[in-house]
Amino acid sequence: MPEPVPYLDLKAQLKPLRAELDDAIARTLDNCSFCLGPDVVQFEKDFAKFCGAEYALGFNSGTSALHVAMLLLGVGPGDEVITTPYTFIATSWAISYCGAKPVYVDIDAATFNLDPKLIERAITPKTKAVLPVHLYGQPFDVDAVAAVCKKHNLPFVEDAAQAHGAKYQGKSIGTFGAVSCFSFYPAKNLGACGEGGALVTNDAALAARAKSLREHGSTVRYHHDEIGYNYRLEGIQGAVLGVKLKHLEKWTRERQRVAARYAELLADTPLQLPTVTAGNESAWHLYTVRSPRRDELKKHLDANGIGNAVHYPMPLHLQKVYAHLGYKPGDFPVAEQASREVLSLPMFPELTDAQIQRVAEVVRNFFRK
Repeated sequence: MPEPVPYLDLKAQLKPLRAELDDAIARTLDNCSFCLGPDVVQFEKDFAKFCGAEYALGFNSGTSALHVAMLLLGVGPGDEVITTPYTFIATSWAISYCGAKPVYVDIDAATFNLDPKLIERAITPKTKAVLPVHLYGQPFDVDAVAAVCKKHNLPFVEDAAQAHGAKYQGKSIGTFGAVSCFSFYPAKNLGACGEGGALVTNDAALAARAKSLREHGSTVRYHHDEIGYNYRLEGIQGAVLGVKLKHLEKWTRERQRVAARYAELLADTPLQLPTVTAGNESAWHLYTVRSPRRDELKKHLDANGIGNAVHYPMPLHLQKVYAHLGYKPGDFPVAEQASREVLSLPMFPELTDAQIQRVAEVVRNFFRK
């Protein structure tokens, strides 16, 4: 049997960086700067520049950054935030942590992103903000979302946890909303060696309050202005991310290479392949295809040593934890159908052409049966 193709290969990414990472971590250890510290400060400056933003603040996770983003916008008990039912649940957690209610609208079948045409009908007097996601690395329709939000005087936050390096109409995502949030979970396009996240904004006042909230509501040690949180990014993770950020643009180009090759090799299969809206650049966090025969195809890939994953098998409105919201099957049919049909193929910058061809061969063989 040919060599298996892993779904993700972090070892392939870390191996050529090992010496540089060891040096960076050793420096942090020598300085004993374990919570925030100079490596985090430098990474924050570099990541803000990468995004084209004024401020970037390191957090211990993307979830924490999203939570603080909601607090910055004044989201609280009794409020509603419009978001997508089709993403990782951390997006909704941020709303729930504030005592507010996630209000879902369906997604666009082509991009998997929140459908901006459906936002307006979900707005009520309780609506406080809109929280769309750049899912799988594909930018959502920023102009359409921004237009609805401007009409109703609502802020929006970009959940960019999967979209480091993506571009919307030539501009890096992360600077369109009042606040944008990134995750540095190890499997992300820019991943820490552990957990991490960032909050990005061009608003000095929001940045200052976010900085306080992540450190126990304090700007002066042992003096606390409001209820805060221990959401600080660790120094070692700042050092790691600082090293890896230098390679992110190259890795994004390699992900684009992989996606283009998949598109070429799978074009004549019955799969629905991912598409990128004209003028945009996907970060290709995932390469997610669709098939009504998803479960059969997954078993076939498993049997032939091809790594794969399902993102996401159950939309959020049908999760047990959100049963109290009163949603039922059929409320968001596009998201529900996607959850039954999606399958993510191997996607990482170090995938070789031989591995890509092997994946495509196994997929094509499935449809030949």
